[in-house]
Amino acid sequence: MKLSPLPMVMLEPLVRAALLEDLGRAGDVTTEAVVPKQHYARTVLAARQSGVVAGLDLAMLAFRLIDPDVEISVGRADGNNVTRGEVIASVVGPARAILTAERTALNFLCHLSGIATATASIVAAVRGHGAKIVCTRKTTPGLRALEKYAVRAGGGSNHRFGLDDAVLIKDNHIAIAGGIRPALERARSGAGHLVKIEVEIDTLAQLEEALGFAPDAVLLDNMSLDDLRRAVAIVGGRAITEASGGITSDTARAIAATGVDLISIGRLTHSAPILDIGLDYRGS
Repeated sequence: MKLSPLPMVMLEPLVRAALLEDLGRAGDVTTEAVVPKQHYARTVLAARQSGVVAGLDLAMLAFRLIDPDVEISVGRADGNNVTRGEVIASVVGPARAILTAERTALNFLCHLSGIATATASIVAAVRGHGAKIVCTRKTTPGLRALEKYAVRAGGGSNHRFGLDDAVLIKDNHIAIAGGIRPALERARSGAGHLVKIEVEIDTLAQLEEALGFAPDAVLLDNMSLDDLRRAVAIVGGRAITEASGGITSDTARAIAATGVDLISIGRLTHSAPILDIGLDYRGS
């Protein structure tokens, strides 16, 4: 898997803000009091459980923003599997800087690796079927680009990044517009020629109606497996089919077997547990 890193210009403001939040008004008073200024340390970032790595660039940036003399050597890059106890990277340099940046570095690394790990689990569950696993806009405010990057690190794909990416007509849009027909007609007349249009579908009857207006994609929400199979057959390749609604690693494979093109899962970003990673001291 080829995983393109996010540009540093996107990462630096987020890491800087996190460090400033942690440093507060007086800096790291514990480390300043306990650790001699000239002390150097050899440490490693080590996995405490198996999973998929994501967020190393943010972790490295956290250390280097505190002190550019900190040296990091990566053993397992983003997108790679790690086993419990495996060294992800070594971190060597001024001990004060390493300790001060430790929590911020681990917060990013553990959170994003957790998302990558959760994604990889569901990607593995649907392997052999054509469905792609995609995330949603249910992300932590301010961290969307990072969390969607972590989904890619886990082998998933991204849905919309924001409201301006594409037209996605949801149930409330349909209700307020007065039905699927007026909603799709207005979307078609108002959207630019490069803007894709997707519509949420709750029933097969709605699907039949929506297909008359040639949407680019249909979001099949909370449908039974039987209805999903029937929906895929009705669409017949005329639109991208996307299944959604409380999907987990236990249910994803059966849903993928219905023939849908995409499976969108909000829990990848809003509920994935962290991957436990620690910073271990290895000497001076």
